[in-house]
Amino acid sequence: MRLLCRAPGLGLVLLLALAAPVRAQSFGFPWWRDAQFQRELGLTSDQSKRIDDIFQSTIPVLRQKKEDLDTQEAELSRLIAANADEQAVIRQVDKVEALRSNLNKMRTLLLLHIRQVLSPDQRTRLNRLYEERVKDRGKPRGN
Repeated sequence: MRLLCRAPGLGLVLLLALAAPVRAQSFGFPWWRDAQFQRELGLTSDQSKRIDDIFQSTIPVLRQKKEDLDTQEAELSRLIAANADEQAVIRQVDKVEALRSNLNKMRTLLLLHIRQVLSPDQRTRLNRLYEERVKDRGKPRGN
């Protein structure tokens, strides 16, 4: 979650490595704009545009929800530091967790909507590219 605070744009969404079916959308960059990915996936310009439209329309809402979450987390920290009444802390925890849940739900739906633009074969290829990237990240540089 702390990483998301530091990368409030693109990284906000693409850092996620959610459940297996949607994990391949988490490359950390706009892969649908990358010529190599477009080639390897057989991604059409229409698909790339549709994915970008989905992403661009969702990002402002995600940013706002993340700011709201940060504000409520800061209030929770303040209450705890002030040794506030337990019931007040519980109410604030409920508020924070509801916002966090909503943000995660929205991110997951964003990834689902992106996946829905791809054909089953493209999703399989994207998963394979993701697995290769993860494997390559573990190798020492220079190999």
